[in-house]
Amino acid sequence: MIRSLKFYEAIREATDQAMAADPSIYVMGLGVPDPKGIFGTTLGLAEKYGSERVLDMPTSENAMTGIAIGTAIGGMRPIMTHQRADFFLLALDQLINNAAKWRTMFAGQMKVPLVIRLIIGRGWGQGPQHSQSLHSLFAHIPGLNVVAPSNPYDAKGLLMSAMTGDDPVIYLEHRWLHGIYGNVPKEVFYVPFGQAKITKTGSDLTIVASSHMTLEAWKAAQLLSQEGIEAEVIDLRSLRPLDESAILQSVCKTGRLIVADDDWKTGGFAAEIIAMVTEKAWCRLKGAPQRVTYPDSITPTSWALSNHYYPGAKEITSLALKMLDRPMRSEALLAEILQQRMLKPLDTPDPSFTGPF
Repeated sequence: MIRSLKFYEAIREATDQAMAADPSIYVMGLGVPDPKGIFGTTLGLAEKYGSERVLDMPTSENAMTGIAIGTAIGGMRPIMTHQRADFFLLALDQLINNAAKWRTMFAGQMKVPLVIRLIIGRGWGQGPQHSQSLHSLFAHIPGLNVVAPSNPYDAKGLLMSAMTGDDPVIYLEHRWLHGIYGNVPKEVFYVPFGQAKITKTGSDLTIVASSHMTLEAWKAAQLLSQEGIEAEVIDLRSLRPLDESAILQSVCKTGRLIVADDDWKTGGFAAEIIAMVTEKAWCRLKGAPQRVTYPDSITPTSWALSNHYYPGAKEITSLALKMLDRPMRSEALLAEILQQRMLKPLDTPDPSFTGPF
């Protein structure tokens, strides 16, 4: 049965179904049993499964991650949640030096079936310490799987795969996605890691994106269609392992590439994709690949600054038009962007958002 669910409901349903099927799965994190239930994703789980399997935790990220890794090694399947990816930086030693390396250090005889949910995203007022994505950092580490769903269907399917695998998974969820709707089957299903998805076909340009930026890429593709340009949009879904084949096939067809990435430019994941394409499909490119990313500066707090900080569909559209030598329309779009950004906060996920958190 397929019916419409919100993104956060798909996460909660996947967790519920997995916990019902496997008593070794437990959930812990700061605020997991709270009335808001991590943006709604854990609501009702404590009442259903009890405090032994749905646990609050102190603000001691490094120690608690060590506990999660230890229980995973011991046969449990923990799901650890953090309401900001930024908070998890305190536990990078446990993640990188223990969880990621354990299977290799023991010649494949040991496993660490751990899922770490990290919420990323923005919204004016979040500021420098609450708005970072950092997925390129996690994808850099061998031994980790890194996934970033952009819609409710993939949110459930990727989480189901994460909870049944035997290696540590970084599960990145953009909080602007929690309220979006999509068709999600009621039964259990799995979205395999390492398989990208084409969300729109096209022959003039390839746009590669993940997480929330996939929505912006799709909007840009609709704007480009109005200009007679058909862009192909690829939703990565999985950053590590990466579906290189899907990207290369598309770029070989279109000859042009834009990577839209919710992260900083220098050393970011967009650079990794562009490097891979230039190494393996150089002769098929009709022009230099381009990136749409955050500027290389610390995230601002005020909306007056954040309006100019975060790129979206219009920046992708403008860059695509320049790549295809449509400068007049590009300049008009840029002027429109600047005008809008002087008037009101644009960095809001929906009308209900009025400030931080």
